[in-house]
Amino acid sequence: MKPILFCLFLLSCFCSCNEESEIPDVSSIKSEVVVHRFEIDFFVMDTVLLEKSLQELHQKYPELTPIFLQQILGLDPSNIDSGIKNFIQLSGSLQKATQTEFDNFSLIQQEFENTFRFVKYYFPEYKIPPVITLLGPVDVMAQTASGESSPNFIGPNFIGINLQFYLGKSFPLYSDNYFVTQVAPLYRSRRFEKNYMVADVMKLVVDDFFPDNSLGKNLMEQIIEKGKQAWLLDKLMPTTADSIKTGYTQNQLNWCLENEGMIWNYLLNNEKNIYTTDPTIIQTYIGEAPFTAVFPQASPGNIGVWVGRQILKKFVEKNSTLSIQEVMQADALKILQGAKYKPK
Repeated sequence: MKPILFCLFLLSCFCSCNEESEIPDVSSIKSEVVVHRFEIDFFVMDTVLLEKSLQELHQKYPELTPIFLQQILGLDPSNIDSGIKNFIQLSGSLQKATQTEFDNFSLIQQEFENTFRFVKYYFPEYKIPPVITLLGPVDVMAQTASGESSPNFIGPNFIGINLQFYLGKSFPLYSDNYFVTQVAPLYRSRRFEKNYMVADVMKLVVDDFFPDNSLGKNLMEQIIEKGKQAWLLDKLMPTTADSIKTGYTQNQLNWCLENEGMIWNYLLNNEKNIYTTDPTIIQTYIGEAPFTAVFPQASPGNIGVWVGRQILKKFVEKNSTLSIQEVMQADALKILQGAKYKPK
């Protein structure tokens, strides 16, 4: 089975992004989200008449079906039938758990529609793609264009959601030794809850609008580029808790706010690290981890993303006439200098 790499289209319409003290009124914006339950249709296939069932599945999901079979399940085209039967047999208990947990998807669908109203507010030409839920293998997550893992992916004209990664942090599979060591450690799987789903998807939407192309650049550039995405996520999800958008616990967020000046001073006093391109050092600040190794265990992992967002906030405060496009495409050094970020 292979990780999945997808990109969608870039949009050309951007609008002004003045920092507003009030959340924009989006109540009149239409944002219908169509949800298709691929996993339900897949697991009710007649395995005796599999060829016919596959044809019907392909007719209903012409874009997803080949992706699911070949890239997600990793099946050999010459041996698809036996591969499907084997996957269905092995996934019986997982399928039942998923069906129980997501028997009613309406509340999540409503949350998507509420969020996409803000997307349409800032990007009026954006066409909301259908959301397709699926149940894939539990031993691999999708991979974004920037190399980060995600429970979900953006495919050609649809958003794919892997429900096996949203069964609740106490789901027994997530504490299995193989899963913890090979798929997602406990500090990651604690976020495998329904209430993280929309934010996880919107991070992919943000990256689709403005891909993170900072890989290989120095640490400060990567911090600011990722900060841009975190800042834009705030614009698109202004009513969502920071703990959901950042993935930090509330205690970790509190620690960041209480120690913001110390965090920044530490970075400034280690200038050789700020401008390093050493992947090991960079990973310390922007990689998934239970905490940031150079700080106390009360800190969150990937603290650089939070620092980057704080810098972006200051930059936009001082440059409130810039459009979203201008902010997101601004040079990292220009943002750092223009922000005059000096937390206490």
